[in-house]
Amino acid sequence: MSRSHRLHRAGGIALTIAERGATWLDCEVPLPGGERRRVVLPRTIDDPAADRMYLGATVGRYANRIANARIGRDGRTWPLAPHPVPPHQLHGGPDGFHARAWQGTRVGDHELQLELVSPDGDQGFPGELRVQVIYRLPDAMTIEMAVTATVTAPCPVAITNHAYFNLDGDARDIRGHRLRVAADHYMPVDAELIPFGPPRPVPGTSFDFRAGKAVQDDWLGDAQQAVAAGYDHAFLLDPACARLMQPAAAVTASSGDLRLSLFTTLPALQLYTGQQLEPACAGLALEPGYLPDSPNHPEWPQPSCWLLPGQVWRHLTRYTFEA
Repeated sequence: MSRSHRLHRAGGIALTIAERGATWLDCEVPLPGGERRRVVLPRTIDDPAADRMYLGATVGRYANRIANARIGRDGRTWPLAPHPVPPHQLHGGPDGFHARAWQGTRVGDHELQLELVSPDGDQGFPGELRVQVIYRLPDAMTIEMAVTATVTAPCPVAITNHAYFNLDGDARDIRGHRLRVAADHYMPVDAELIPFGPPRPVPGTSFDFRAGKAVQDDWLGDAQQAVAAGYDHAFLLDPACARLMQPAAAVTASSGDLRLSLFTTLPALQLYTGQQLEPACAGLALEPGYLPDSPNHPEWPQPSCWLLPGQVWRHLTRYTFEA
């Protein structure tokens, strides 16, 4: 049975994390007047439906999609384990990090350190990968996710968390939430959510969240986009975001009384509006990482996702709530 740990600050955030999948099981934040509000879709650790949606899980080795479950570098190719719908791979494969027993190596009221060793050939990926994730509460209203990883052979790495946020505190439709994304470009994808070209400018499309708007605004408004049933798309972030100089995204509850600002050192952000959840659109996922299929597209304007032996993959994501 997976152990779980509760991180908490007096009068502040309470975050429950299971070692299986390094998964957020629940998260509450305080509001003025003594109310506490659940801000993520909660789950139990033995829920197959939650597993299928990666609810709250830490995902890897490579978060997002890899076309045809195949990567290539320096004249070599590696076939990967396809999942969940062949021929592509999503979030590291059927037995990715979301399904693993992580080891809690340091536990406290404000911090949890989790470690995992992924052997050479795991889900098809080359090299042994060692990863450490630290979840911490640096203050009463902030969660930080700090990740470090090393490999013994060149391998693409993208590790993120897949929490679904609903700042209204219930399972109502999140399309009334207001969203701002610091991105001038988005990634067009086909009906299988695989990129079919380079990043495109957001002006004049439904993907323009730079000034902030309700998620439901322009919901079906982009004629160039093959997938029109909601958002499951990556945005190429303003480079200032990687220096933590501005939030990559900001979400405000439809009631207007709670805001989440997300900061990350990673170059892209996947927005998924939960249209396959039950009920549909009950939560939205904001997943820092790289553009989908990046291991096969070194020409795209972002830092390389390939980690080499002797290097350390080191990234930070910060979630700050304001009531």
